[in-house]
Amino acid sequence: MLAGAGVAMAQLAPQSNGPVDITADQLDVQSQKCQAIYTGDAEALQDTSRLRANTINIYYKTLAPHPGAPKSDPSEPGSSKCGLLDRMEADGQVYYVTPNQIVKGDHAVYNSDDKTIIVTGDVVVAQGKNVSAGTKLVINTDTGIATMASNVTGRGKSGRVRTVVYPNQTQSGAAKGGESSGGGLKAPVAPPARPQTG
Repeated sequence: MLAGAGVAMAQLAPQSNGPVDITADQLDVQSQKCQAIYTGDAEALQDTSRLRANTINIYYKTLAPHPGAPKSDPSEPGSSKCGLLDRMEADGQVYYVTPNQIVKGDHAVYNSDDKTIIVTGDVVVAQGKNVSAGTKLVINTDTGIATMASNVTGRGKSGRVRTVVYPNQTQSGAAKGGESSGGGLKAPVAPPARPQTG
């Protein structure tokens, strides 16, 4: 069973080695593909950081067989040997939320090897009242370094990377849900908090 195996190697929260708690309405496991598919308000939570989307796919690394081991028939169930987490992919109303920022996009990929989250589509980042927009955001969860890009370049063209900054406000703290930043950019509405159970 793949569920949860190796996901603790993910680093959604900056410099965290804590476990990743994943919840959803449904889980489908495809052992041959070393894949687990979480659908229906899926959420991956680690410490104070969370990744939320309609669907989260977890891909595990396929282990090479030991030398001398008998070759398995790939059509046989359970023939694949799955190892640690390779990547997580989130689709549909994607939010990456930390105590300091809210990121909204259409698609996100977390790569465990380089500890990066790549958010693409209509990307909006809110930190306090400050808002940035583009089409691709790369966040290194280990260093905290982020790069925003756009597929539009050239002075005066609509759709380039854009930021509205309030210089007299502190940088910390995620934006209030739906608070307008002015200048035509609007902070993303934070996803509703998941109700506590138990």
